[in-house]
Amino acid sequence: MNRHLSRSIVLQTLFELDFNGLVGGKKIKDTKTALLRNIEEFAPGMGDFSFVQELLDSILEKQKDIDNIIVKAAPEWPIDKISIVDRNILRIGLFELLFADRSEVPAKVAINEAIELAKTFGGESSGRFVNGVLGAVYKEMGEPGKDEVSKKKTKKKIEDVPYEKMPIKRLGGAVVYAKDKDEIYLALVHDVFGHWTLSKGGIDEKDDIEKGTAKKIKEELGIKVEVKDKLGENEYIASDPEIGKMRKQVVYFLAESKFTELKLAEKGGLDDAKWFKLEEIAELNFYDDILPIVTKAVNILLKK
Repeated sequence: MNRHLSRSIVLQTLFELDFNGLVGGKKIKDTKTALLRNIEEFAPGMGDFSFVQELLDSILEKQKDIDNIIVKAAPEWPIDKISIVDRNILRIGLFELLFADRSEVPAKVAINEAIELAKTFGGESSGRFVNGVLGAVYKEMGEPGKDEVSKKKTKKKIEDVPYEKMPIKRLGGAVVYAKDKDEIYLALVHDVFGHWTLSKGGIDEKDDIEKGTAKKIKEELGIKVEVKDKLGENEYIASDPEIGKMRKQVVYFLAESKFTELKLAEKGGLDDAKWFKLEEIAELNFYDDILPIVTKAVNILLKK
């Protein structure tokens, strides 16, 4: 079965459902009828169309979640202002990037397939637009499978360097707390993948790490903080298309702020910022490398 053709048929069907949301005054419910019609028109003789049916049904089931991700990954483009072709290509690409079995559809394959659909069915700038949105989400995911998929393409262009010679990018982050009456609150940010995490950002080489961290938090959350204790450091290796592998070093601090309204900056990857009481923290979904940092901060605060 030609999966590229199958995705094309799913796109045609999604376009039809999106464009003709109403039929005879009633919302379209029998998507299979529209799908079969497109199969007969664009792929006559296709015997097994289970992949096409499953892909379409799955995208429609996850459409609300996918659309929310599009809004966060492309904040300057209201979803109703994105062309019908482009937004449905994004729905296909994001579904396969985030929810499909990665052993069957590697992340880079999902992105490349969506770009090809954009080049074929979209406008002059569709390919760049789809690539930009999916690329932003891919980076927020930590670029899974990047080395395996792109090794043949990049090995000749970018020479691998040993760990100790990799360039280093500094980042600063903080567990931000505030006191209000008898309660202690933590300010956390929520990403599009369902995790609560810590505000952080890249620090220029010329900047002091503590001052740079306070600056980034103000940019992201709209609050002034006073950096207190150092909580710890994390390091991970990331790949940059221009310079290759680099070491990203994140220093985390405990930082105090006034208990005031959080104003999350418009940026891809994050969709919420909120104050939590200390007793609420245990119920939140954290990344494994962030949880020890938060736990240490809570223990320090309980002793104050």
